[in-house]
Amino acid sequence: MADQTSWLKIVVQCRDAVRKRIAPLLKTLNEPQRDLGLGAGGDPVRKIDLAAERAIFETVKKHEVSFTLISEESGIKQYGDSPSQNFVTIDPIDGTTNLMRKIPFYATSIAVSARPSLESIHTALVEDLYHGVTYTAQRGKGAYSNGEKLTPSKITSLEEAVIGVDINTYKVRKIASQLTALIERTKHLRHLGANALELCYVAGGTTDAFIDIRGKLRTTDMAAASLIIKEAGARITSPEGKPLRIRLDPRQTVFFVAAGNEEIHRVILDLIRPRKEI
Repeated sequence: MADQTSWLKIVVQCRDAVRKRIAPLLKTLNEPQRDLGLGAGGDPVRKIDLAAERAIFETVKKHEVSFTLISEESGIKQYGDSPSQNFVTIDPIDGTTNLMRKIPFYATSIAVSARPSLESIHTALVEDLYHGVTYTAQRGKGAYSNGEKLTPSKITSLEEAVIGVDINTYKVRKIASQLTALIERTKHLRHLGANALELCYVAGGTTDAFIDIRGKLRTTDMAAASLIIKEAGARITSPEGKPLRIRLDPRQTVFFVAAGNEEIHRVILDLIRPRKEI
């Protein structure tokens, strides 16, 4: 059974394999793309998604460790004699739409855990595939970007803060009332289209918070980034301020509020808390 240090080396090798595998496919994005149906998470599958997934799975298999793969594309698959020893949760390409439209913001996301639950993740990697920035974390050992320790933002004023809000949903009318007060107070709202990377931006202080209360995002999208956030010293909770205790599954959705520090996190939670009708 691989330890945390071994797993960090393995996920870095996975990153390298993904880069190599998708490089030729990036040159063919203007060509017609074959319809490959829907993945386990419910999104359309592209050839480049499957190529990245295969690169990760083949790399892990080379190390002869038993594991259960939890993938947004292929679902849950078991390998080896004791697959319940390790769980490898991946989003092979986070931000596929960005990649296909040549918007330079997409990533690969890999999390390793002892159980299929968000709180048990011990090793994580998110790779910004366009800019070549690697975010990593190990439980109890901090979070890093290309080897430099991540430090989240200390900004506490919404007027100064850059806040990410994902409202990409047909249910936007349902969540609009929760977000109105926050939007009115915030001058700099963003959504860049790859949630794992947006969470890493919060971990490193590039942005000050990121909010997703749609009930649409899956745990496979943000599993690795959740550990990076926590190990950087930033905050991530449910919209009610509770710890995220959620199973890792391509069909499991999650609501969260991530922020660089406790003070701005409390302000955001107060603003988006559902109000009781009088």
